[in-house]
Amino acid sequence: MKQIENKSLRTLTEYGLITFSIWVMVIGVYFFKFPNNFAFGGVTGFATVISALTHWSASQFTNIANLILLVLGFVFLGHGFGIKTVYATILMSVSLYFLERLFPVTGPLTTEPLLELIFAILLPGVGSAILFHVGASSGGTDVIAMILKRYTSFNIGTVLLLVDVTGVIMAYFVFGPQTGLFSSLGLMAKSLVIDDIIENINLCKCFSIICDQPDPICDYIIHGLNRSATVYEAQGAFSHHKKTVILTTMNRSQAMKLKNYIRRVEPTAFVLISNSSEIIGKGFLTN
Repeated sequence: MKQIENKSLRTLTEYGLITFSIWVMVIGVYFFKFPNNFAFGGVTGFATVISALTHWSASQFTNIANLILLVLGFVFLGHGFGIKTVYATILMSVSLYFLERLFPVTGPLTTEPLLELIFAILLPGVGSAILFHVGASSGGTDVIAMILKRYTSFNIGTVLLLVDVTGVIMAYFVFGPQTGLFSSLGLMAKSLVIDDIIENINLCKCFSIICDQPDPICDYIIHGLNRSATVYEAQGAFSHHKKTVILTTMNRSQAMKLKNYIRRVEPTAFVLISNSSEIIGKGFLTN
């Protein structure tokens, strides 16, 4: 029963994070990307160009394209098409639909395009990183990537980059050099921002603790922090004294508690701390 409750809570938390991340993305796209015609980033990038060439708004094109890609995902991927991605895609379309009707935007919010470019990159970047963290995506060109991965040997990263670059090139011709240059800058910064956010979300601290009295430290790691550790014997190269090495990994808040505890119980312990953003194993990522 408790296992079922924990699973339900985890599922509820994941969908709450998906909902939050989609709203963050939609705010960045609708209020900052679309009004400035920034043409980078998959479907929403193309939407700014298409809206200038047709009677569709950028939101309408995004919704139509996402729904078409969603159908293609079901056709070509079947059960392999994640329910989280389906939920995120539909939520994005619904959110854009209601924003367009409740808060119609006729132009940029400010007279500072560089400031708006920062928010057009940062907000969707944060949203995408959170989605990646919970194993979901916002659909769009990600669906194309899933289909290509299953049925072809194309380099997916290259294909998606070409899609993005095509949208940016079109912006030069449709909106002029200034918007094209801003779109180019956005394209270059987008992946860097997303990668950096993902790395910080997943960041953990890896400890190598060389000490004389391992029992109190191990007891605190196991019972105080609800983590585990690996222990092995070592010997000092200069003193030849027997030492114990404790290896453990935990999140940043737990790491601060462990550092303070070690300072209290064994201030002479030698502690090596390194950062890692990808750890596979029980209690962390699963392979």
